[in-house]
Amino acid sequence: MQELNERARHRCFGGWNISYEHASDVCGVPMRFGAYLPPQAERQKVPALYWLSGLTCTEENFMAKAGAQRYAAENGIALIVPDTSPRNTGIEDEDDDWDFGTGAGFYVDATEAPWSAHYRMYTYVTRELPALVNRDLPLDPARKSISGHSMGGHGALVIALRNPGEYRSVSAFSPIAAPSQCPWGEKAFSYYLGGDRSQWQQWDASRLVEKPGPRLPLLIDQGEEDEFLETQLKPRKLAEACAAHDYPLNLRMQPGYDHSYYFIASFIGEHLRYHAEALMEC
Repeated sequence: MQELNERARHRCFGGWNISYEHASDVCGVPMRFGAYLPPQAERQKVPALYWLSGLTCTEENFMAKAGAQRYAAENGIALIVPDTSPRNTGIEDEDDDWDFGTGAGFYVDATEAPWSAHYRMYTYVTRELPALVNRDLPLDPARKSISGHSMGGHGALVIALRNPGEYRSVSAFSPIAAPSQCPWGEKAFSYYLGGDRSQWQQWDASRLVEKPGPRLPLLIDQGEEDEFLETQLKPRKLAEACAAHDYPLNLRMQPGYDHSYYFIASFIGEHLRYHAEALMEC
């Protein structure tokens, strides 16, 4: 297993905000992620919340803009924040579009060439990254939750739904809730997964809630003034699917809020406390 290389470290609310880089066997290129270790991590292993960011973001956006470290320190939770895609893979045109390729991995495992050689963010987030941080950081592997924003909200929901029992809780801000039925998702899935739309369903939260099995409740905050609400995010399609299949969903429509980090910063404390309740259970 590859070694973690520390790039930067900053004291923050009694803990440490750290940037790491490592060679990735899954993605085939160096990958970066951010970690916040609360002060409790200096004495014992702590639970972790994995945060998945949205289109065009890196591992730094959430750490710098959301204000989550204060609440992570209060609740004794580590934050693990991966980048949003592989970078500098050498694939032609990977940097051409802001909503596909670099910064837009969509947290799927690509099956179509040339993307399948590197764009394997699902396996990276669910297998390689947890193995690395559980080995080298003071984390309790049995206690982890997941959350994210926009494309990352889609990723958080899909990962939790595809891995019942692995995550204590899941939440999302403004997720792409039905990616197989919106322009962002249709574009990305057609390139990463191919033209067979039946293969897209396993990466669409609005379809995954139809499957029988454990029911991990979904918490979603969505701004009513989000410019992408109707065209790209489509939370009502997820709500309809959850209602039809008796899947527990708490969809909170927030008046006046848009798609920005101002929205995330306004409610991130509530989300951290929500996850803390699940993570602190024996």
